[in-house]
Amino acid sequence: MDPATPIQEEMMLFHDHALVLLIGIFMFVVILGINLVFNKFSSRTMLEAQQLETIWTIIPALLLIWLALPSLRLLYLLDEQPSDGLVLKSTAHQWYWSYELPFNNSSFDSYMVPLSDLDNGFFRLLEVDNRVTVPFDVNTSIITTSADVLHAFAIPSMGLKMDAVPGRLNSMNMFINFPGVYYGQCSEICGANHSFMPIVVESIFFGGRF
Repeated sequence: MDPATPIQEEMMLFHDHALVLLIGIFMFVVILGINLVFNKFSSRTMLEAQQLETIWTIIPALLLIWLALPSLRLLYLLDEQPSDGLVLKSTAHQWYWSYELPFNNSSFDSYMVPLSDLDNGFFRLLEVDNRVTVPFDVNTSIITTSADVLHAFAIPSMGLKMDAVPGRLNSMNMFINFPGVYYGQCSEICGANHSFMPIVVESIFFGGRF
């Protein structure tokens, strides 16, 4: 999916960053292996090589640092919670979601639309009767919990995946770059109808201040 938030953009950049490193290591090992297969020289009399040991210890350490630094940066970005913006509370149930929007004092339940009631052009097993509507280009803190068993609030295009745990609150920030409709699902096996509790967030332009 195309990224809809800065966090998901950073995740995709980190994926590409890590993939470059992995492909480079793979190609190096393949070339080295082919060279060893066709090499006719023998080094059976060489007992130790301190310089070689030092090199193949330092280079992997530097590669791990090159991988770890952007990873740590991304982890800190995921935990960042701005003080301004909106709050959206999401409560998981077997098997639907309840939402509360304090900025307009509204609360509602969101159920999956059955296949028999689905209109043409809508996605099977992903459409709901009540979408969550939030403004784009505004920080939105999503707080999630569960009323019964373990669930998980996940929207891939926004880089969101939070456990919904009974008796606990988890939160993540969402800053949507573009208007549109974004789909997600519960990502924790929560019972017989686990695959029938989708999440739909609609991002639109809101005039005025919150």
